[in-house]
Amino acid sequence: MALDTGTETLARLAEERVDHRFKGLPPDADGLTVAELTRQGRNLFTGGFTTPVLALSAERLEHNLRLMETYATRHGLAFAPHGKTSMAPQLFHRQIERGAWGITLAVPHQVRVARAFGIQRVFLANELVDAAALRWISSELDADPDFRFVCYVDSVRGVGLMDAALSDAGASRPVDVVVELAAGEGARTGVRTEAECAAVADAVAGARTLRLAGVAGYEGEVPDADPEKVHAWLRRLVALAVDFDKAGRFDGLADIVVSAGGSAWFDAVADVFAEVPDLSLPVLKLLRSGAYVSHDDGHYRELTPFNRVPEEGALEPAFRLWSQVVSRPSPEQAFTNAGKRDAAYDLHLPFAQVVRRDGAERPATGVEVTGLSDQHAWLRTTAEADLEVGDWLGTGLSHPCTSFDKWQLIPVAQADGTVVDYIRTFF
Repeated sequence: MALDTGTETLARLAEERVDHRFKGLPPDADGLTVAELTRQGRNLFTGGFTTPVLALSAERLEHNLRLMETYATRHGLAFAPHGKTSMAPQLFHRQIERGAWGITLAVPHQVRVARAFGIQRVFLANELVDAAALRWISSELDADPDFRFVCYVDSVRGVGLMDAALSDAGASRPVDVVVELAAGEGARTGVRTEAECAAVADAVAGARTLRLAGVAGYEGEVPDADPEKVHAWLRRLVALAVDFDKAGRFDGLADIVVSAGGSAWFDAVADVFAEVPDLSLPVLKLLRSGAYVSHDDGHYRELTPFNRVPEEGALEPAFRLWSQVVSRPSPEQAFTNAGKRDAAYDLHLPFAQVVRRDGAERPATGVEVTGLSDQHAWLRTTAEADLEVGDWLGTGLSHPCTSFDKWQLIPVAQADGTVVDYIRTFF
């Protein structure tokens, strides 16, 4: 699939009709295309949007995209941001325009979305043993010589299942795989020891349909992670690549993939990958951090590496969920109309930030979100809280990975509320 096909598919998103499928959008916009609604430049607060409504900050989104482009370039890293955070092809393309090597994904459905929108390089940070998915991957590789696909392997049995499925599919191009080194005992997926890594690599060498392309893993799974432990594991990963190279396991490749990088420890990845020695081939040092695109007000705001290296810059939380106070039963309690269907809550509850009334905003002093029902946020209010039924409450969210998936069409608003774009998601 050529990239211009993806561009055409992106353009067709703008021709999608606005209707009841999309939460928070103005009811009187029904029947308009997304492009027509965008051209109207409606205001998020006065343009007919209904609560609850999730919005992305146009300025902060652009800031985050630029910052990580600069960071990867400064540290000599190729960048394949994890697209499962947003599953938004418009953002995939904006990331690639900002220098990203490709997009990281987690499951076959996500790869299908990326391919439908013309993404030419995909790193699947997962094992893939689904025969139907492998048949489809094989057909994509065979049909498009410019499509590059890389995925994990972490067992001899998995290698055998992949080889059998691809052989049955009549694959003509081998699938590139990287041996996943586990982050430690009790961590998630991955091979636990270097000896087992060698056994998996041997199995790949014996599989006609697979090609060993490098090594990879996820440092975010290091048990009881701290800088020392994360650096130590990353050095194990680099040493594994060095050992494989000395054994001639990468002969015939254009480059050797060495990949890691979630959104909490990418500074450690930059540190250790800078130490990669010269190998027999160029090394593709592939960073996969993805949550940066929207950042957040909780989980990653606390863990971002930029807290440890502030001279590198700072990401900015780009999401704000607006809901409306619908009940004020006592001076100590209030409820808005946003709940679990609307807000990320797997790591932290939403954070009350601003109150909007009659066109004016002020800090949400004395307001705390203490719980979520299906369609209500529970608020605890102190004597300082100036909160009335009908007020709009702006809340920050934690963990962008479970924010994007609740909204199919997300307004992108400038600081004054003018909506300049709409981001379509595919979960």
